[in-house]
Amino acid sequence: MNPERVGERDPRFVDAILDWRWTGFFARLALVGAYLLGGIVKLSDLPAAIAEQAHFGMHPPALWAALTIAIELIGPLLILTGRFVWLGAGMLGVFTAMAAFTANAFWTMQGQERFAATNAFFEHLGLVGGFVLAAILAEHDQRRKRAG
Repeated sequence: MNPERVGERDPRFVDAILDWRWTGFFARLALVGAYLLGGIVKLSDLPAAIAEQAHFGMHPPALWAALTIAIELIGPLLILTGRFVWLGAGMLGVFTAMAAFTANAFWTMQGQERFAATNAFFEHLGLVGGFVLAAILAEHDQRRKRAG
């Protein structure tokens, strides 16, 4: 019996997309793009970044704004360059989980506000899963390179 039965192989176009040398980079860019843009926007308007932190009850807001900007810039750069991906993914994963609990506390809300916050909360958890997968893939790539 043929081990490569129908349904166990990817279509050729899927293999072509997944094997294209830039697919991994663009997937990582899609994963971290909002954070990178957020960091740049916050850095360009520091008073608004500080006000945002104060709005979410983070004190001192200037410290939290600086930390947020650092995470939103450094984490994506680590993931995009493929260096210390585990660290960048960990930074963004913890940041995203904390943001989900801070900004989307749906369990304290009612009605439409609760609905929107619930969706945002679970979208944030999905991003955390994406960061874990990015770290796993980077580790597997490093192991393959070391194995030669």
